[in-house]
Amino acid sequence: MLDKVNVPDGDRTRALGLSTLAFTACFAVWTIFSIIGVEIKAELGLNEFEFGLLIATPILTGSLTRLILGVWTEKYGGRLMFTAQMLLTAAATWMLTWASSYTMYLIAALGIGLAGGSFIIGVAYVSRWYDAGKQGTALGIFGAGNVGAAVTKFVAPFVMVSFGWHGVAHIWAAALALMAVAFYLLAKDDPALVARRMSGARSPSLAEQFAPLKNLQVWRFSVYYFFVFGAFVALALWMPHYLVDVYQLDIRTAGMSAAAFSLSASLFRAYGGHLSDRFGARAVMYWMFGFSLIILFMLSYPPTDYVIAGKDGPIAFSTQMGQWPFVITLFVLGFFMSLGKAAVFKHIPVYYPDHVGAVGGLVGMIGGLGGFVLPIAFGALLDLTGIYTSCFALLFVIVAISLAWMHMAIRAMERAAQGEALDKLPQLPEMQAIHSPAQQAQTHLLDEWKPEDKAFWEEKGRRIARRNLWISIPALLLAFSVWMVWSVVVARLPAIGFDFTPGELFWLAALPGLSGATLRIFYSFMVPIFGGRLWTTISTASLLLPAMGIGYAVQNPETPYLIFLTLALLCGLGGGNFASSMANIAFFYPKAEKGNALALNAGLGNLGVSVMQFLVPLGITAGVFGAMGGQPQIMSDGGQLWMQNAGFIWVPFIIAATIAAWIGMNDIADARASFKEQAIIFSRKHNWIMCVLYTGTFGSFIGYSAGFPLLTKLQFPEVNALQFVFLGPLVGALSRAATGWISDKFGGGRVTFWTFLGMIAAVAGVIFFLGIKEQPGAFWGFFSCFMALFFLTGVGNASTFQMIPVIMAREIPRLMKGLKGDELQKQAGRESAAIIAFTSAIAAYGAFFIPKAYGTSIAMTGGPVAALWGFLAFYVICALLTWAYYTRRGGLLFEAEHNRTPAALRAA
Repeated sequence: MLDKVNVPDGDRTRALGLSTLAFTACFAVWTIFSIIGVEIKAELGLNEFEFGLLIATPILTGSLTRLILGVWTEKYGGRLMFTAQMLLTAAATWMLTWASSYTMYLIAALGIGLAGGSFIIGVAYVSRWYDAGKQGTALGIFGAGNVGAAVTKFVAPFVMVSFGWHGVAHIWAAALALMAVAFYLLAKDDPALVARRMSGARSPSLAEQFAPLKNLQVWRFSVYYFFVFGAFVALALWMPHYLVDVYQLDIRTAGMSAAAFSLSASLFRAYGGHLSDRFGARAVMYWMFGFSLIILFMLSYPPTDYVIAGKDGPIAFSTQMGQWPFVITLFVLGFFMSLGKAAVFKHIPVYYPDHVGAVGGLVGMIGGLGGFVLPIAFGALLDLTGIYTSCFALLFVIVAISLAWMHMAIRAMERAAQGEALDKLPQLPEMQAIHSPAQQAQTHLLDEWKPEDKAFWEEKGRRIARRNLWISIPALLLAFSVWMVWSVVVARLPAIGFDFTPGELFWLAALPGLSGATLRIFYSFMVPIFGGRLWTTISTASLLLPAMGIGYAVQNPETPYLIFLTLALLCGLGGGNFASSMANIAFFYPKAEKGNALALNAGLGNLGVSVMQFLVPLGITAGVFGAMGGQPQIMSDGGQLWMQNAGFIWVPFIIAATIAAWIGMNDIADARASFKEQAIIFSRKHNWIMCVLYTGTFGSFIGYSAGFPLLTKLQFPEVNALQFVFLGPLVGALSRAATGWISDKFGGGRVTFWTFLGMIAAVAGVIFFLGIKEQPGAFWGFFSCFMALFFLTGVGNASTFQMIPVIMAREIPRLMKGLKGDELQKQAGRESAAIIAFTSAIAAYGAFFIPKAYGTSIAMTGGPVAALWGFLAFYVICALLTWAYYTRRGGLLFEAEHNRTPAALRAA
């Protein structure tokens, strides 16, 4: 370790002072679009999304470059890196004034984004001058350079009024160039770099610097910084525009008001470093997240009018936050965010003193990406909902998730330190007298589960596994039915009086896929944490929320679009169930039968899409629930529909499935594992490859299922699409359930490879028939090619899942040579189940991207063919990956699939 005691105080002060000034100048340039962007928006006539993309683009470059800039700073020193970075940024800022189109502005903005990389250069440079006891304060002072955002908001509006936005760009570029020259002349190399040069020691390799990035803790720090820094940058960019629109302020007043937030979120960072040194960063993080949660709830509450039926008649009142209360509340939020920024970076030199550049670069990169992603999300939410405070609602959700994750991680550390002592305590101290751990025994818990033991399997294992499978299948079928119900509902909404545009309808069809895929990521790890029985019960019962919500919302054409967006997102609860259901069933079966069991669970579960697309069109034509179901909706042609039945029809079945799961399912004690134990899959290369391949199969199945009804209706309006579209998911689901044996016999890798070749040909056929859609018989060609696609996705779904246990059975002995016997089998089984669940999570994004790709393609080109060409190219990539890694001679599965008997293949 480097002895920093003998470093002169003057050199420390010089390094800290120059770095803080340089970072302030860089940050002023990095946020320049928050002011000049308002004038550029008016000049180019940009919409909200385009404006959000413009102001966020510099944040993208500044974020993505932080990781490599941090590594280079460790190698070449902060003096050289800071100077080069500032000169390049100054040049890009000057060239911004040469832009003449929106695309050129975006390109110039990428260069300006280099200013954001200055943060990690400064962190790596400054931390080398101070010991651990003072690094929090020093980095807090350096981080106060965020005040550059306030400098831009205070000064730039006045410069822009006098000289135009070009004048702002020229002055800011010149000032940054001068700062670069001053830094190079006045700064000194850090003591660690000097010592390394004197000793002749080599610089650390990239592998050595990146080694800590495999730790989940680093990524948790990154999530914290996504809010405390990413949201700070996003709000700094978004607030002038927000204040102009919401409170009708001029740009100078809006800039100065927004600067109050930037000031508090910057200057108090030094105080946050001091508090972290004195009381600990963990305590500061708790206070920051807790108060941020309260403040964001206040800010996210939109202006609302209330009418209450009182004793003496209606009582009307309104709630709305005025301009100055808003500015003050935002100032307080900035104060706590500044404390959080310092607290996050207090952790890094303490935990990773020799890897500050790489770890700090990753954390800074993820935080900076928040500054890129969030303004775009703010604009998209505003376009979708029309509610300005939706940006604060999004931040509220992010803070709630971050706080929960932090608390769970801390509790896990305490539990590891205290052992079983915490488990023996009652949940409530008042219950101490009656608490008995023996009374907590779970009658549904299987303490011993050895499916690979043939005697155990034949005696009782198969019977228990089958019971859990046959309860899981209908629960999963209902989950898929609720998840995809919008694919039918959106096609009928215009007919019953809902005036939504095609773009809004495609959003409703796509959002369940987006939320379902995101929830799958979390659901992937829930079964080992909570147990399969409890989680299946909870996740199935949660389907009642969207099912009943849809039933009520569709009965009134005045229902706001925001309500439909919320219900579409809640339908994603059904999509999340697949990940936990597949992980749960994977634990019950031996390798020899796992492929078929998973194929049955997934295939018959997928059948829910087809069941829904068949039953809902029938159910909405009659008053199935009588007076309890509500009145019918009158169609534009005078007919009647009971659209509420699209949701209500599932309610009794969901209740029955929930009860069955609670009464009849089991938990496996050996399957219990913490998130940390399961998170090892993120370091497995084949986890990520299989994510791509399963996206090609299942992502296609669920995406085509979601978009097929609306696509068919738009491309062939003369055809009653709802009479036919259920056949696609039906074919895909049945082919998955019926073709698992093919992969068991011939090998999942080979089947997957040929499946992708078939999908390429089928998509080419769809493109051909859309090109001649006006000719007789074109619909049937289009329909036949889609049926082939659905069939092939089912085959591929089964084959990819058959591959995963075989791959991990071959990889775990190589990667973990110390494991033998039962421990080796348990580890391979645990990782296989986690990978199966996680790949299903990633693949489920197909339910969002495919319908959204259709909508975007139609909006930009007038048809869906561009999207289909993109899908075809993706299948080519999937086929090449399958061949390169698994099926070619020398590939991981070549020997198992070509030179062994089917029995040996299953046992592999």
